[in-house]
Amino acid sequence: MLNQFKRFDMKKPVMRQHLRPLIWILCVPGLLKHKNRLTKINMEGIKPPYVLLCNHNAFLDFKVATKAIFPHRANYVVAIDGFLKREWLLRFIGCICKRKFTNDTSLIRQLKRSVDNGDIAAIYPEARYSLCGTTAILPESLGKLCKLLKVPVVTLICHGHHVNSPFWNLKDRGVKNTEAEMKCLFTKEQLENANHKEVFEAIKKEFEYDDFKWQKEKNMKISFPRRAEGLHKVLYQCACCGTEYEMTSSGSVLSCNFCGKKWEMTELGELSAADGKTEFSHIPDWYEWERKNVRTEIENGTYSFSCSAHVNDMPKNRYIPLGKCHLSHNMNGFTLSGNYKGEQYKVQWKPEDLYSCHIEYEYLGKYGDCVDLNTLTDTFYIYPEDCKFSVTKLSLATEELWKYYREKK
Repeated sequence: MLNQFKRFDMKKPVMRQHLRPLIWILCVPGLLKHKNRLTKINMEGIKPPYVLLCNHNAFLDFKVATKAIFPHRANYVVAIDGFLKREWLLRFIGCICKRKFTNDTSLIRQLKRSVDNGDIAAIYPEARYSLCGTTAILPESLGKLCKLLKVPVVTLICHGHHVNSPFWNLKDRGVKNTEAEMKCLFTKEQLENANHKEVFEAIKKEFEYDDFKWQKEKNMKISFPRRAEGLHKVLYQCACCGTEYEMTSSGSVLSCNFCGKKWEMTELGELSAADGKTEFSHIPDWYEWERKNVRTEIENGTYSFSCSAHVNDMPKNRYIPLGKCHLSHNMNGFTLSGNYKGEQYKVQWKPEDLYSCHIEYEYLGKYGDCVDLNTLTDTFYIYPEDCKFSVTKLSLATEELWKYYREKK
């Protein structure tokens, strides 16, 4: 039954970017509001075509990228949900559709078309907003991709976008003097003389960033009164008692419903315990502690999650409700199973084939937290129900399972 759905045409040739003057105009207010400062490094003589690799923390990233490449054209790789009900527009402004965390050879052909047209191939290799303002996992295939395209490799790393509008609470805090560095990592000649592993390691090093550390170093105070609301989506495990899924947040306070401990999020983005020891003042340190705990479960062979859920499929540019389903995630990876119009279906993702996964908090403000799993033909938005859970833990477990099986090999 699922095979009867119409699919998005990934092979349709990418268009060169249109409406550039309008795009530039629409970006100006956001750039002025946040007083973005752009520094260019090793960019003398670098003109399109080239590959532009950008970090990803908020929608403001795209506006800074538009400023950085002005006045040139770019083709941006965009997730399929960006094409929802507006495919014609996204194609017209030169966007390339991608299903997250899939090995799609059609994307390589589209990027090759882009640089062959003399344009910029803009990629956000983290493939999602950072969960806590630090680097998300990067695909090792990046080095091979850059070698294949045979054009200069440029990075654009933005600072301040996460603390201004964190993924767990997208409200704009009005942070000013955000920063960005645009840097040519490899000229065409340098790329020819480097192997793909060297290229990847250089990219990986350039993508080391920490927005909360940047905020503290800049003494950037954020007085937004609800600055901690939503933080429990990322920090789902209590650092005091270790209990999972009992964290909550309100105003500037993060707290555990199980043991009652509370932490204040300061105007400098740090955590301070209301009473007793402050286990982690730096938010990314708490997040990495959770990762270590997930890794321990995996190494012990005890990691497992199972629940009933609701699932929507996006084979093209609209949602198709598939109704109730069952989702499991364990040492064997993800399994999604259900019944659609009287026919059973089952989709599986092996842990060694999925180096990360996409998650959403309160998706579109009305659907709740979900995990987004993709095949080459379908994008499944899965909403766990009737259980205590954290999509953040599912994300961490996906990454750590991939690392675990890779290290075993």
